[in-house]
Amino acid sequence: MSRVANSPVKLPTGVEVKIDAGKVAVKGGKGTLEMNLAEGLGLEVEGGEAKVIYDFDTNRAMAGTTRSLLNNLVIGVTDGWERKLVLNGVGYRAKASGKTVNLTIGLSHNVDYELPDGISAETPSQTEIVIRGMDKQAVGQAAAEIRAFRPPEPYKGKGIRYADEYVRRKEAKKK
Repeated sequence: MSRVANSPVKLPTGVEVKIDAGKVAVKGGKGTLEMNLAEGLGLEVEGGEAKVIYDFDTNRAMAGTTRSLLNNLVIGVTDGWERKLVLNGVGYRAKASGKTVNLTIGLSHNVDYELPDGISAETPSQTEIVIRGMDKQAVGQAAAEIRAFRPPEPYKGKGIRYADEYVRRKEAKKK
């Protein structure tokens, strides 16, 4: 049994947590994020820490998830989240401009991906994309949608992959 819910979330200086009718709003230096509390869960904020309050028998399953989500909100409003993507293939290029990421990935046309609100992207080089934002779920979703245009293939390793992803290579078919 996991004991994640029992550990409190440390609130850095400058982070405010407000609880109102089943909603939690976390305000920090980068902005404000909100989430809904599951039914039967509560939140107690005191002394620079937030702790999830729950009934051990009925709401144990959602307590650890809620604690992790709250921790993700606190990290998001203080530091933010980022995912790095790497393009691997001859002629594969990416260019971020404004709210659009332009991808040249071996298709008959260039792919223009519109970034959702609150998400930004930059391209330190032509084969790297860095996606940043406050909301961990939105950053991961944007990275997954870009990766889905050309996932890495196992024979040559061509495609778009996460920077920390290992592509297991297969041996080519023998005659």
